[in-house]
Amino acid sequence: MRTIVHLSDLHFGRLDGRLISPLVQIVKVIAPDLIAISGDLTQRARRHQFRQAHAFLQELPFPQLIVPGNHDVPLYNVAARFFRPLAGYRRHITQNLEPAFVDEEMIVVGLNSARSLTFEGGRLNEQQVGRAAARLWAVAPQVIKIVVTHHPFDLPESHGDEHLVGRAHMAMEQLAAAGADLFLAGHLHLSHVGRTAERYKIAGHAALVVQAGTMSTRGRGELNSFNVLRLARPEVAIERPTWDQDRKVFLSSWSGKFHHSEDGWS
Repeated sequence: MRTIVHLSDLHFGRLDGRLISPLVQIVKVIAPDLIAISGDLTQRARRHQFRQAHAFLQELPFPQLIVPGNHDVPLYNVAARFFRPLAGYRRHITQNLEPAFVDEEMIVVGLNSARSLTFEGGRLNEQQVGRAAARLWAVAPQVIKIVVTHHPFDLPESHGDEHLVGRAHMAMEQLAAAGADLFLAGHLHLSHVGRTAERYKIAGHAALVVQAGTMSTRGRGELNSFNVLRLARPEVAIERPTWDQDRKVFLSSWSGKFHHSEDGWS
């Protein structure tokens, strides 16, 4: 079995500092095989915010796979936005914009959907998707295959298609053909679990789309939360620890179990 802690939308600069220590403590108790962070580590891509995010990551002694989000691209510094959009992210977080983690039971690949020309939305291109798909093709069929982006491949019913990652259908066709099992994302600040079969209608493919909430004060009606995934093909268990404001701890607020069959994940 493998365990992933899935964090997203930390938004240092708009993160409640009281959450940091309890979050570090519970992640250490979980002791995941991997921490996957699906973007927006900062609120405005400022140097001190990246430094705070870096210090937080240093407190977590586990393998980490991180992708940037649109908030990790400068908004007000126009020159940096267009000519060095991820310079701060590369300097303080990681140089690798196409990270991967592989072991005997799972492969996790990250895709950078943050772009200079979009303020909220994101986009993928054929070249980066092709490289990710090639990585998925290269592992044995029994390995669980996971894709991490900031912008989501699926949405809660309350959101319109404009919130999908750009070129989602192109990307899904390639990644589905390569056997992708799970898609982890953030961006919306809302927790959500769905099935790709509802939107993409790709014969023989039904993956899980797992959306993480936020750690920021921009909760959009939902308390701060993150996901814990426990993977042992053909089973996946997902738990959502949520911040309890009275007890000042993260407590499980939802859990679900999913099974893989000939019809995909359900």
